[in-house]
Amino acid sequence: MIQRKPNQGALDSVLAWVSGDSSDNDVVRLACDLLIPRKGDLYIVYVIEVHRSMHLDSEIETATLEGERILTKVEEIAIQYKCNVHAEMLQSRTSGIAIVQEAAEKNVGAVVIGSDYNKDYGLFSLGKTILFILKNAPCKVILWRNENEIV
Repeated sequence: MIQRKPNQGALDSVLAWVSGDSSDNDVVRLACDLLIPRKGDLYIVYVIEVHRSMHLDSEIETATLEGERILTKVEEIAIQYKCNVHAEMLQSRTSGIAIVQEAAEKNVGAVVIGSDYNKDYGLFSLGKTILFILKNAPCKVILWRNENEIV
């Protein structure tokens, strides 16, 4: 196990992508731990994916309410760390592109993303969004994967 000294590798800004899965709380805690205490900016982003048949700025009431609920929940966690919290809901065709663009625009030091233990066709899979972010993000990417549930 790697032992990290306090503030070793601390960053001044981190973007945390929350998506409503069980890893969201851990993603936000990890992002806060990476920040310079009481000085760092934490950008928490929730993305509503808009189907191509709809206008990109269409009002999607149920998705907006869900996004607000998720952001409120994780903001409460982040506030305890005394960092500068900026929560934002975006609408995009794909989450991966939105996260990479936000990371570039905000010039963050790292993006923290999370994943449940997912299987596609019986094999572990990160999914196309996480793979896109890992490949294209202009900064460090830190992945939190929840443990495998034994069935």
